Amino acid sequence: MRERSVPVLALAAFAACVPAALLHFFGREKVYIGGWIHFAGVGVGAGLATAAALALTIAGARRRDARAVLVGCAFSVMATLLCLHGLTTPGIFVGQNGVVAFTGGATLPVGAAILALSALPSLRRPEAVRPLLWLLAVAIALIVALGVTALVDPSLVPSVPESGSPAAYALLLAGLGFYGLLFLRALRTHSLTQRSSDLLVAVGLVWLAVALVAALTLSYLELGWWLGHVFEVVGIALVGIPVALDLRRGDSMSRTLVGDLRGADLVVSEEAYLGSQVRALLVALAEKDGYTEEHTRRVALRAVQVGDELGLPAARLRTLAIGGLVHDVGKLSVPDEILKKPGPLTDAEFAVVRRHADWGVGVLRSIGGFGDGVLRLVREHHERLDGSGYPHGLTAAELSLDVRILGVCDVYDALVSARVYRAAWTHERAIALLRAASGTEFDPACVEALARVLGRERSVALEVAV
Repeated sequence: MRERSVPVLALAAFAACVPAALLHFFGREKVYIGGWIHFAGVGVGAGLATAAALALTIAGARRRDARAVLVGCAFSVMATLLCLHGLTTPGIFVGQNGVVAFTGGATLPVGAAILALSALPSLRRPEAVRPLLWLLAVAIALIVALGVTALVDPSLVPSVPESGSPAAYALLLAGLGFYGLLFLRALRTHSLTQRSSDLLVAVGLVWLAVALVAALTLSYLELGWWLGHVFEVVGIALVGIPVALDLRRGDSMSRTLVGDLRGADLVVSEEAYLGSQVRALLVALAEKDGYTEEHTRRVALRAVQVGDELGLPAARLRTLAIGGLVHDVGKLSVPDEILKKPGPLTDAEFAVVRRHADWGVGVLRSIGGFGDGVLRLVREHHERLDGSGYPHGLTAAELSLDVRILGVCDVYDALVSARVYRAAWTHERAIALLRAASGTEFDPACVEALARVLGRERSVALEVAV
């Protein structure tokens, strides 16, 4: 998987550098291009923004997905400003006016600012959908009023911000800050999902940021100003189309711009984010033994929650999610009479079960596409810090943090799950056992992180019950 991602990342990096390179080498070239070219080109950009806005806003409102509505609001405002920017092209419907400069400078920063607001948890809740739609209506009404003003008396709106002025640079700095935040969100989402579409959004954000530089530092007599309009159209397409397609699939998966995707989401929607191979293995496990399949899902969920708690980077959370979901895949090779035995195992039977870790690695290698980190989690999830684990008796110095996390979560879920030959342990008893073995068998930091995650869940459950 890593080998396949390198060319994609290289291509994305090249694509992200293209607008900056063009602006650097050709931006200051003097040109004279007629107003009709500007009018038509901006019309294409406004059309793309409008299509993305409608798709996102309608889909989000129908599903009461405030994230999608907020993204749709951003594209709607950008589309309206772009449309007004094109309509007020001097020499088409009106003469010289300040609206064309104002809308040209405001479109990209305002859109980025609205998208950045998605970091506020209160604007992601279903209750925020209706207020967001009202705010969108008010914003569009104000923009339309501005356009009417320009048509009635073009001199009423001053030509601000003037290209290269202190106000333009201040706006540029703010806009680049917003786009930088959105770019980091998109990169983190891609690190979790490894989807090319999420990487495409990151590239599109770079194109929009470069378009902002052109709009605020160059004049219409310079080629770079015109190139900036091309970058804007391309950037809107690169950002809007993947997000709209995500929403069209019917899942609330449009998280690239919002950036709130977490490791737990990978486990919940494994086929969408982790691929068909992981899904197929889980289906096979479910057919083999329903308990094992359910156990792997719970363990994977707890593992990524603990990884999040301990601050693991996005790429490692993805590995932990995959490893957690397939850590027991080797049990496909364990005979049913042993795996489903309604009672304690004999020493000989347990010896067979202990081989499932190595068998699991063999299964994944035969399929292909699983990285070394995942293979290590499958092979070592029963190893212990003091060397008492299996299959290879590894010790603390040889066990990564990811393996330690998975081992703790695996034991916890096994203890609190009911089996035909014993009752489920209580949460308190299971945590007490893990704490008693902290520092010898289990990593103390992992045990305490799991306790905190479960403690918060139990507190929320109690509040709901009350």
